[in-house]
Amino acid sequence: MPVPTIDWEGDAETGVATIVDQTLLPEEFKIVEIHNLQEMWDAIKRLRVRGAPAIGIAGALGTVLGMQKAHPRNFEEFHAALKEVTGELASSRPTAVNLFWALERMHRIADRNRDKSIKELKHILLEEALKIRDEDKKMSRDIGLNGARFVKSGDTILTHCNAGGLATADYGTALAVLFTAHENGKKIKVYADETRPLLQGARLTTWELHRAGIDVTLICDSMAGHVMKQGWVNLAIVGADRIAANGDTANKIGTYSVAVLAHEHGVPFYVAAPSSTFDLSIPDGSHIPIEERDGREISHGFGKSIAPDGVKMYNPAFDVTPARYITAIITERGVIQPVNEENVRKIVGDAHPEHTMRGR
Repeated sequence: MPVPTIDWEGDAETGVATIVDQTLLPEEFKIVEIHNLQEMWDAIKRLRVRGAPAIGIAGALGTVLGMQKAHPRNFEEFHAALKEVTGELASSRPTAVNLFWALERMHRIADRNRDKSIKELKHILLEEALKIRDEDKKMSRDIGLNGARFVKSGDTILTHCNAGGLATADYGTALAVLFTAHENGKKIKVYADETRPLLQGARLTTWELHRAGIDVTLICDSMAGHVMKQGWVNLAIVGADRIAANGDTANKIGTYSVAVLAHEHGVPFYVAAPSSTFDLSIPDGSHIPIEERDGREISHGFGKSIAPDGVKMYNPAFDVTPARYITAIITERGVIQPVNEENVRKIVGDAHPEHTMRGR
């Protein structure tokens, strides 16, 4: 069954968002309430809610929470408050473009309804946020259907980080392909990279796959090349946090290494992502902002020191895989293959506008 990653309870004026606190998994499955803008900002920043599509939904619902405290007298004051709220949310994480896509949608729906009362506007914002959630559920299913044809019974698939239900509102992106193949009766096995330094693969992906009854084996990130060299991997599939117009793809740090290794060993490398993850305003991956996080995530993972005090650290959360290493990009609107700007625009070009809040 899908994981209730992020949802809403109540009305626009007094309701709360609910999330699965992913920092507690796999030891504890806990759904917590998010009551205000600051709590949502903190949940996104601290990765209590994570995964590009889920972050987009969190941004939309965080906007509703932020506007609960606003009491504007007219649309101009409402717009100013909305700009302040979305600006705060946009500062939480810079790489996952779904966040900025969702915040822009909240602005557009407000602009289209500027003649409504303040109370009506707040309810319209909630309706739009829930629409983003529901669209994501359908996109996950469609990605699974479009990608399952690349998986044959007997295949072993390698994946990196977590791109399952915990990263979306429903089935996931990369894992949606695996869930769908499994449900269609295909016998598959999965190697899940641990995904240092926060171990999303070990803590989250293995939890989701094991829960679904899929044969999964956890490996260290540094073992990916070895299992490919042994001929034990038939394909690799990952999610994405931002995809440039030419198909260059930003995903969790370590993805680039997996793509290069896959290329070296003749293993097809697939990216699965919704159209909301594309940023057609940037020509290639060199323009994607890469979030750099606190080095203590490396030196003090889960509270235990594993490095000497005072040592320097570098902790980028993402890297960029050039389009030339990607066999195909699987979206809810179809499959992009070969991966180039012409085919990207053909599949997703009219799906959403270019971004203006890109987390620079």
